[in-house]
Amino acid sequence: MSLSIRVIPCLDVADGRVVKGVNFLNLRDAGDPIELASRYYLEGADELTFLDVNATVDNRSTMYELVTATAEQIFIPLTVGGGIRQTDDVARLLGAGADKVSVGSAGISNPQLLSEISTRFGSQVLVISLDLKRSALTASGFVVTTHGGRVETDLDALEWVRSAIDLGAGELLVNSIDADGTRAGFDTDMISAIRAISSVPVIASGGAGSAADFPKAALAGADAILAASIFHEGSVSISSAKRALLDAGYETR
Repeated sequence: MSLSIRVIPCLDVADGRVVKGVNFLNLRDAGDPIELASRYYLEGADELTFLDVNATVDNRSTMYELVTATAEQIFIPLTVGGGIRQTDDVARLLGAGADKVSVGSAGISNPQLLSEISTRFGSQVLVISLDLKRSALTASGFVVTTHGGRVETDLDALEWVRSAIDLGAGELLVNSIDADGTRAGFDTDMISAIRAISSVPVIASGGAGSAADFPKAALAGADAILAASIFHEGSVSISSAKRALLDAGYETR
């Protein structure tokens, strides 16, 4: 869908610090979010995603002050997710410096929220966060989870994707819980299945282990590719990820 593939570092934040785990569990400290945001901007990130990983679980709002401090360091699109339950939360995040919002669990419990966000702010603001697992119990083979992967629903992933797009989704952030933090590569089957039915951009997330994984995600249909721990720890740089994409014949920004 995209003319060029976007590379997006992700800051998973808990208690004011960037954290990273495996399969959304055993979170460990990965640095200061403001310092990392500034570094990734200077290194050529196309966008930045900021996820308050405990906001929904702890039933509290996103840390608006930290969003503002992060936004002041970068001049690229910033997507923020975590703890969004009503359109006023979106208005406050946009006022704090976010360009887009990522909605996951709240959209599943209240699908009308997605329509309200899209109607009030435009579909370009609304990113649907899809935390998906492989499952033999659904027709597609993938099931939707909520609350940071802690709660497995009975929603078939592709059915929910269709519904979310109908409700006004502007982008889909597709994260494989099974692959998350493993560095074993993206779930390209999952990406391909969603790309085949999606009329909006697809962001691949979960499993990046090397620069070589980025063109594989693009081949599966990703319009943008998100990664966290490999960037935080320096095993892969944003420039090396883009070089791998370019060498495979994909345009980057």
